[in-house]
Amino acid sequence: MENSAHWRLERVSGHLLFPIEVNNGLSQVLIKGGQRKHEEEGDPVVIGGMVLDIHATPSLPLNPRTTTPGKVHYVLGGVARNIAECMSKLGTKPYMISALGNDMAGKLLLEHWNSAFLSTEGIMKHQDIKTPVICNIFDTEGELAAAVASVEAVEKFLTSSWIQQSKQNIFSAPVMMVDANLSLPALEASCQLAAESNTPVWFEPVSVAKSRRIVSVAKHVTFASPNEDELIAMANALSHENMFRQIERDSNSRSSVESLFQFLKPAILVLLEKGIKIVAVTLGADGVFLCSRGPNVVRFSLDRTKKYGFSGQLYDNVASSCPSSRFSGALQIERSSHLFSVHFPALPASVVRLTGAGDCLVGGTLASLCSGLDIMQSIAVGIAAAKSAVEGEVNVPSEFSLATITGGIATYVIQGIIFTHLEVRTLTFQMPRNYPVTITKGHPLACQCKPSADSQSDQ
Repeated sequence: MENSAHWRLERVSGHLLFPIEVNNGLSQVLIKGGQRKHEEEGDPVVIGGMVLDIHATPSLPLNPRTTTPGKVHYVLGGVARNIAECMSKLGTKPYMISALGNDMAGKLLLEHWNSAFLSTEGIMKHQDIKTPVICNIFDTEGELAAAVASVEAVEKFLTSSWIQQSKQNIFSAPVMMVDANLSLPALEASCQLAAESNTPVWFEPVSVAKSRRIVSVAKHVTFASPNEDELIAMANALSHENMFRQIERDSNSRSSVESLFQFLKPAILVLLEKGIKIVAVTLGADGVFLCSRGPNVVRFSLDRTKKYGFSGQLYDNVASSCPSSRFSGALQIERSSHLFSVHFPALPASVVRLTGAGDCLVGGTLASLCSGLDIMQSIAVGIAAAKSAVEGEVNVPSEFSLATITGGIATYVIQGIIFTHLEVRTLTFQMPRNYPVTITKGHPLACQCKPSADSQSDQ
């Protein structure tokens, strides 16, 4: 099995990375994050909600004003909790900051956290807290039809003063993830602590309404992971105008990657112009756009990582077959003059439920970054983790196998799109195992990387 996984990783090595040589202009800020105050190694910090999800799935099409036969399950959830659990199952040990009650829901969530041998030091527990609960009603296709959320406890009890008690964990963390369930004061306090210690911040928008909370913290955010609708809402909030509109997408017809990117590009640029370094736009069945100003993004990695256990194996397998230094050409582009974007397609999946996909994508990406992989490798692992999530009944799979994660990403086709006002230029990169890539630089530039017919034959 290990040999098979290694062979498949060799196949994907030409897809995971854009072989672009970059200057160090942005890396001082983006890659290393400046001078860290504390030199001791810490664990990644995840701040946000721990929620008990109730999943109701009908056996027949839903009818209003009556009951419908089906199945009801209790599922451990919450955006931040899902991300942290996914990270833990991929070899990292996240430090969770959250709030739970002493009720049934809180006891279930805490019991599971203890069983995973994860720290509960940052989790407030109090009898006055009503543990967040969300009731999700799905349609027969597994899509969310409606939901009712009772998550007031996150804003009421997960306060800036409680977060301050874990400031040493934030100071020493390789990265901090915050979800937008936090109140504005708590969100601002978290990001300010991270800024003081140059800890990279990942902002997860959670919903269209809550995504607008980005306004007061955008300058501190390294990563943001909105879906299409959240991206539009964030751009409108950051620009203080209502100039961007949600895209009208027919579920029966797929827009081309290029046309979708053209529509979203102005909104993406707003986020980047307001200080966010990397924007990962999740597109559902269309995958992910990874966007930044300039190609330095392809070499982004965290400056504090741990490689042991499953995390170390993941790093070794991906890095050995796909070293980030592998390239045979260089694309020199003027810094901060353009938008650089790489498209990662979603992996084919037998969909059971879609609710955990985005959380596992973020969790898989963060776990990979914490293991030492770069952002391109990490996004690919995140998409493979998302595939595993949608094929199960729960938000986070009970386990991830190394063969499943690394074998899944071996099927990749990655498309990159660069927009610049500079001259048109063409470069050809010679990839391993007959993966030629031709890049034409202009306005716009489009690049496509596909495996040869030979490499597809025994997948």
